Amino acid sequence: MVNIPKGTKDVLPSQSYKWQYIEEEIRKVCKLYNILEIRTPTFEHTELFLRSIGDETDVVSKEMYTFEDKGHRSITLKPEGTASTVRSYIENNLEAMSLPLKMYYITPVFRYEAPQAGRLREHHQFGVEMYGSPSPYADAEVISAAYRLLSNVGVKNLALNINSIGCPNCRIKFNQALKEYLASHVGDMCENCKRRFSTNPLRILDCKNEGCKHIVKGAPSILDYICSDCNDHFIKLQEILKADGIPFNVNPSIVRGLDYYTKTVFEFVTTSLGAQGTVCGGGRYDNLVDSIGGKPTPCVGFGMGIERLLMLLEATGKEFEEQAVEYYIACQAESCRDCCRKIVLDLRAKGHSAETDFMGKSVKAQFKYADKIKAKYVVVIGESEMQSGIVEIKRMLDGEKQQKTLDDLVWTL
Repeated sequence: MVNIPKGTKDVLPSQSYKWQYIEEEIRKVCKLYNILEIRTPTFEHTELFLRSIGDETDVVSKEMYTFEDKGHRSITLKPEGTASTVRSYIENNLEAMSLPLKMYYITPVFRYEAPQAGRLREHHQFGVEMYGSPSPYADAEVISAAYRLLSNVGVKNLALNINSIGCPNCRIKFNQALKEYLASHVGDMCENCKRRFSTNPLRILDCKNEGCKHIVKGAPSILDYICSDCNDHFIKLQEILKADGIPFNVNPSIVRGLDYYTKTVFEFVTTSLGAQGTVCGGGRYDNLVDSIGGKPTPCVGFGMGIERLLMLLEATGKEFEEQAVEYYIACQAESCRDCCRKIVLDLRAKGHSAETDFMGKSVKAQFKYADKIKAKYVVVIGESEMQSGIVEIKRMLDGEKQQKTLDDLVWTL
């Protein structure tokens, strides 16, 4: 017996309808916002993620699935969706399309980390990317799409936290101030943050180590160091969100975990699972396209884990509508099997889901099976029904029955 690899999970038929619900809701929202789907490969050249994500992030330094292929090329299973989308934008000259260009993806992503609830080594990410606009209205647009989706599917105790981490120019002053504050605490930091102190001190603010979290509580706020342009952008975003009726909190501790973010960063969090947890995160990354080799292009977007979203909804009592068959055609005898098959095909041709027996079960067992697959109506076909052309349809919900001809089996109210 070969078992499933650690950190991966099968989506079984008893659970897949929940995934389908989330994916359908995603596509509904994206259609409302004119966001077009993009699909990128599962793996990319490793260099793409080194250049985009940043080699001082945990994703690159510890979590990527990287291997050498038979052509001696370094290949990485994508750990997130944005870098691949940017690569495709550049390579396929998508800037030639009318801007702004809004795209979304539903994709597997891979990170080698300790498996935890809602976060597996292979998990699935829904993301939105908007290219071409430097305006805070673009930031509000993607935030609005995320807010609408989370509200539509029924996420409870939802809160939006926003921050600005400024541009590379104003971050120079903040990094200097941050290092001055952290200098006396280096010895108490985790090993990763000791390294980050020299290479990228901003990452220390994102550390999950409890000791490091305590240290940075007294750190200076980046909002006191952002330039006038970044500050104006952030103030305008707040005005737009208020006008849109989207409640938010300004949280200066949010920096996000990837190096490509600039200006706006945001997270949707909930306390529905006990401790506050992030269900969606994103922000602006105006320098990412040119860092990978394209023309300077302002961008903003977000990503959310589908497993985590499902876990959250299940924990808060969300009811999902299971897939159900409309008509089950029960076969009373072997001589009726071809007739049952024809009825099923006719119903399907008219747009009705239908099923019949393939196992040679008794009529009683077929009724039990019809109940298990949540069939709405059951029709028994025997010799007498075939000869008379008249059948009885039973509604499983309440046992009510209707008589119909074989040519018109559709239940009527």
